[in-house]
Amino acid sequence: MAECEKLKACPFYNDKMKEEKGIVTLYKKRYCLGDNSICTRYMVASKLGGSKVPIHLYPNMTDQARSILAEAGTQVAVRQS
Repeated sequence: MAECEKLKACPFYNDKMKEEKGIVTLYKKRYCLGDNSICTRYMVASKLGGSKVPIHLYPNMTDQARSILAEAGTQVAVRQS
């Protein structure tokens, strides 16, 4: 597990989103500094580009990520975190 290569541009990691401080610290450890392969923001950005990631999408919102990818016609397995 390593630091996500998208950290510098990620609004979630860089505190640009409305967030609940306590849970965000845990999410950052798990997704941003841990296993980014299960981060829904990472999945959408990797498949569709960073501009297609909704600002409100949290790293654990798998259902929303599936919908975004399906609407774009992209088939990808979104793992539950």
